Parts: sequence; structure tokens; C-alpha cells
Amino acid sequence: MNKYLILFLCCLMALGAKAQNSAVKKAQNSFDDAQQYLRQNIYDEGIKYLEEAVKADPKFQLAYIQLGDVYRRMKNHEKAKENYTKAVASAPTVEARIYYVLGESELLTGDYANAKKHFESYRQQYTGDDQDLVKKATKYIADCDFAVVAIKNPEKYEPINMGFYINSANRDYFPALTADGQTIIFTRVVDGNEDFYVSTKKNNEWQKAQPLSNNINTPNYNEGAQSISPDGKYLFFTGCNRPDGMGRCDIYVSRKEGNDWGKAINLGKVINSEYWESQPSISPDGSTLYFVSNRPGGLGGYDIWKSTLTDEGQWTEPVNLGPNINTPYDENTPFMHADGKTLYFSSDGWPGLGNKDIFYSRMNKQGEFAKPINLGYPINTFNEEIGLIVTADGTEGLFSSNIANGGFGDLDIYHFKMPEKYKPLPVTYVKGIVKDKETKQLLEANVMVIDLKTNNAMFNDFTSSETGDFLAVMPIGSDYSFNVEANGYLFYSQHFELKPANTNKPYEVEILMDKIKVGGEVTMHNIFFDTNKYELLPASMVELNLLTELLKNNENVAIEIQGHTDNVGDAKMNEKLSENRAKAVYDFLVKNGIAAKRLTFKGYGETKPRFDNSTEEGRQQNRRTEFRITKS
Repeated sequence: MNKYLILFLCCLMALGAKAQNSAVKKAQNSFDDAQQYLRQNIYDEGIKYLEEAVKADPKFQLAYIQLGDVYRRMKNHEKAKENYTKAVASAPTVEARIYYVLGESELLTGDYANAKKHFESYRQQYTGDDQDLVKKATKYIADCDFAVVAIKNPEKYEPINMGFYINSANRDYFPALTADGQTIIFTRVVDGNEDFYVSTKKNNEWQKAQPLSNNINTPNYNEGAQSISPDGKYLFFTGCNRPDGMGRCDIYVSRKEGNDWGKAINLGKVINSEYWESQPSISPDGSTLYFVSNRPGGLGGYDIWKSTLTDEGQWTEPVNLGPNINTPYDENTPFMHADGKTLYFSSDGWPGLGNKDIFYSRMNKQGEFAKPINLGYPINTFNEEIGLIVTADGTEGLFSSNIANGGFGDLDIYHFKMPEKYKPLPVTYVKGIVKDKETKQLLEANVMVIDLKTNNAMFNDFTSSETGDFLAVMPIGSDYSFNVEANGYLFYSQHFELKPANTNKPYEVEILMDKIKVGGEVTMHNIFFDTNKYELLPASMVELNLLTELLKNNENVAIEIQGHTDNVGDAKMNEKLSENRAKAVYDFLVKNGIAAKRLTFKGYGETKPRFDNSTEEGRQQNRRTEFRITKS
């Protein structure tokens, strides 16, 4: 080769090496500059210098990795995936960890095929001793497999924005709904402060949301993650960093007093601890509180726990819901439906589509939850889905999201039709108002709904003398006694037999209470006998005890107990049967401390029908036990 040509090539190589060394040095300087900003968590400036570094040296693997890490920390998973992919391509070898974080970024952007491939690469190449990451990679592979199948079998899902009277330019989220669907309470962030807002329906349209109450909302602390009782009278919520708090976040309760809310009360050291307690959900009968905590004794970081209310009004030591609900990872935003059996919650531990998905589980007769079921795609996606609630009638789900197009702010509240297979068990409710029969004045009264099959109270609370209203949920498939008591009044009795084939149309009633006076009568709809027999059945005890209490509290009152039948069969036999049934009630009262001189009994047989005996419904209502005040 010509010696001049050789010399020329050598010069070119020297210049190229010098330029290459200069680029590498420039890249390293930019990388070093980036570290100063990243140490202060100034990510934008750090990213700018890292991008200068890889522009100067496209083979700078460490800079790509750090870019991926920063974007991952910022939850910009698309950019994280882009830079981790360049890191893998920029050098012949790569640390196993990069396959893990690349796979995670791909999973969280819905790139399931590549995510699975890279998680498998991580498991094959990783030689360290962090088995937690290996287990999580295995869990992520299960997510990828689940997601591919779920996407091929999508659910019908059309979320609709709740509108500008609910949503705003601020963050609106964590909806809570009363059983009648007429009141919604949700969390809104205004100028960095979380408060509750409320909206009610008028003519089937939501009204403009207003701040809930100064007795709950505070200017200096955040209130959120709430649960409202089905009747709208009790609000359980999360309060953080309050002076009376026991940990970073505690659970509080407030009771509605007339038209306003009472002072928020910390639930105390049994429920709350030095750890994090949040996201309460109260069962429809008010006896069980579900919540999220990271206290010791759980299965993962954040688990769902429950505590029950004793007859003395004390909360029991919380119990972890166990491995049928909780995982080694995180579970949150529990919502116990008004059916008292179906639990909706979010989890990143059960197989899903990435991040947190929404699941449901149903409780069996033994009080045990079944393995949870994923609500499927596209209700769940590779994004985080949390905070689902379901209307009492089971037809709609409500949740908060930043769905693009049509939103009003950062987060809005949406609703959608629940797929049939994910609906809760059917329920109905009785909603009403209690008044004095003569004056129509609103009354403070005790309303009780008892499941006669289990003898459990489904509702037991007082109406307010300011509003007189109540709402009690009743799951379909059982029989319920319904009673209302007020001082100085005869109690009110009703019976609901809710067979599975029945409609779940709500009952709306106006209870007009009779004062205790001579001539006052009560038909006791919850006194039961077998056909043609007069032995009191166990389900009668609820109402018999109410009658006993009424007589003990009003010692001057005397009554006549009356038995009645339909017109089927021999009239004399019916008269005798009705007398024996009245006497059975008489005997119970005497046995339970009521003086016999205050009591008489009589069987009227078929002589005083209240309803048409030509129909089965009429005959059933004519077979009744009553009492009438004879002295007061």
C-alpha cells in the first residue's frame, strides 16, 4: 500500500479516536451533571442531562438505565420501557435486573407478550438471593397469561361521566352512595385540601355538589376514603395526621343529627393503631367494619381486616380476612355491598392485567369468602383500578378515573352498567318516615328490622325528631319482622316475606303511630303458628318481647289479646283454634312477668275478617293475632 495512503488512514483513525473520546467525555460530563439534580429529586433537569449523555454516546448503557429508572419512578412507563429497551440493545451484556424492570414497564403499558419474555429472561439469568423479586416475576408472568385471555374475552363496558354537578376541574373521587341512590358523598381536593362534598337527586337529576359539613370537613387536615351506611346516617372515613390520631391515618365516624352531621369521633385504639388504617367499609347492618391496614400480622404490605360490633357497642380486635382475600402484595379500597355478602376490592396480588385490578368475592353461609374473581377487561386494564362501589340494586358500578375525552378535571367520577355475572345478590329496602297519627308531627322512634331466619338485626336505629326518616336494607330470600317503637305510643308491626322470585322493588311507607289509649289496636304481623296448631313458633319471640316491654313500661295498661282465622273449615273449630292461639300469647306474657289481671284473651274465629276471604292473600291476612287496649 502506498505509504502516503497509510499515513492518511492513520490520521483519520487518530482523528476518529479523538472525536470518539471527546464524545464519551462529553457524555460522562452530562451524566455527572445529571446526578446532582437527581440527588435532589429534580427529575426534569436530571432527564435533560441524561438525554444529552446518550445523544453524545448512543452506547452509554448506564445512562439509558438511569433514564428508565427515573421515568419508572415518575410512573411514565412508556418512556421507561423505551429507555430500558435501548439499554438492552446498547451493549452485548445486560444485568438481569434490567430484564425485570423492562418487563414491569411493558406489563404496565399492556405489552404482555414482551413482558412475559423479559420476566422469563430475568428468572433464567438472575443468580442473586432476592427471592422476593423472583416470586414477583413469577406472579407477573401469571398476570401476562391472564391478561392475554381476558383481552380476547372483553366485557361490555361503557363508562359515563357523572356530569358537571358532581365533577369539577378539581380531583373528584371515592364516591359513596346511599341505598336509595338519592345521595352521593365523595372526596374533592381543592387547593391541596381533601374534603367531602355531597349531592342529592331532585327529579332524577343530580344537584350541584356542596361541601358536606364543617363538623367533618377541616381546613387543616385531609378527609377521604369514606363509607356511608345504606340509610345515609353514618359516615365512616379516613382522617390523617389529626391531633387525636393514633397513627398517620385513622378511621373516624360521624352520625347525621337531623339535617347536619355530628362531630367526627376517632374509633379508638382497637380499630386504630400506630400503623396506617384507612378505607373503611361498613356492612349494611352496621355490625362489621372492613378496612385496610399495614399493621403486623398481615399477609402483605396492605391487607383488608374486619372488626365486629358487640352487643355492648364495642369493636372487637380486628381479624385479617386471610389468604382467600389478602396476598403477599397489596389489597385496598374494600366495598361491602348492601347484600352483606359481596365484597369488591382492588389488589395487585391476584392475577390481573397489571397494577391494581378490581375483584369481587362472595361470603358463604359460614362467613367465609370465596377466592376472588377478576372483573375482567376492559373494566380492568394495565392502569390502576381502585375504589369501585356498586349500587344497592346491583345494576351500576361507580368509580373514579382520569379517562381521556370528556372529563372535567384530573379525576372524575364515572358510572357503568355492571355485567350480570359480577352483580351482587339482590336486595330491597324499606324507606319511610315516622309521624304522630293525629298531629302528623315527626317522631323520634326506634326502627328495627330482624331477619327471622337468622334472628340477626338488619337494622336497629333511631329516627330523628327533625326528619323522622329511616331506610333499612333487606336482602332478598328471607323473612323480616319490621317494628317501630316510640315512647308513649303503641308499637307498629309489619312483616316482609322476600322470596327469590319476588321483585326487589323498594317499599316506601309512612308510619302513623297511635298513642297509647283505650281502644287502640295493634295487629301483630310477626306472631306465627303452624297450620291448625297453637304452639308459638320461635320466630314469634321478637314481637312477643316487644309486647312484653310495652306492658312493663306502661304499668297501667291492660289489653285484650285477640285471635282471628279465615273462613276455611268448620266455624266452631276456627273459633276454638283462634282462642287457643290468643291464650298462647296470654300464657307467654304471664310467664314473663305480666300480671294476669291486666290481660284477657278471646278467640273470634272467622267472625271479624279484615280482608277478602276469596283470595289466598286475603285469607292469609285474616289469620292474625291482635291486641286492643282496654285500660290505660
